[in-house]
Amino acid sequence: MISPKGDGGMKIHLYAIRLDRPLTEEEVQTLTRLMPPQRRERLARLPREELCYEPLCAYAALYHGLRKLYGWKSLPRFRYAEYGKPEFDGYPEVQFNISHTRGAVLVGIHDKPIGVDIECIRPMSERMMQRIAGTSSPGEFFENWVRRESRGKWGGSGLAAMQPERSPALAGERFCFVDTFPGYVACVCTHSQDECGPVECFTLK
Repeated sequence: MISPKGDGGMKIHLYAIRLDRPLTEEEVQTLTRLMPPQRRERLARLPREELCYEPLCAYAALYHGLRKLYGWKSLPRFRYAEYGKPEFDGYPEVQFNISHTRGAVLVGIHDKPIGVDIECIRPMSERMMQRIAGTSSPGEFFENWVRRESRGKWGGSGLAAMQPERSPALAGERFCFVDTFPGYVACVCTHSQDECGPVECFTLK
């Protein structure tokens, strides 16, 4: 078993990046080299390069966290759980989850399964907000959304997971809303009693 360097107890470590500008070509090439081959192949199939900016920054944040916590200098090979959730092959004690939205990314690292989600608060039709979340407030709508998404990502099943507001909480299930950047809302789903540490935030200017 491995454990974080200098960490007496394993709190949930969180890292976020805000993109205030497009990536340069040099940055794209550098960050692409940090990614596992499976993810590079997926990015190569995107129709426009700008669609890869947030995923690249998400894996950069993951790399930063793993290097800081464990001293890793590269990302291990991925394998995929039952519902397609990525895990590190050979390192079941290192769990992670990533999320990206328009202009921002969030990464969580822990020794137990977690789900994270971040969303940019943006205008939505009142009809959609009422139908999905029973609210007319974009802030409340996206709080509901990240809670649902983080629950689904905890188990790897996405929005196919039960909706928290319409189903009983699972045994030991907790939701933690965390502060990242103005105009964004983020949530962590965990079945652990370990606390979420403060989000380590970076801005790409």
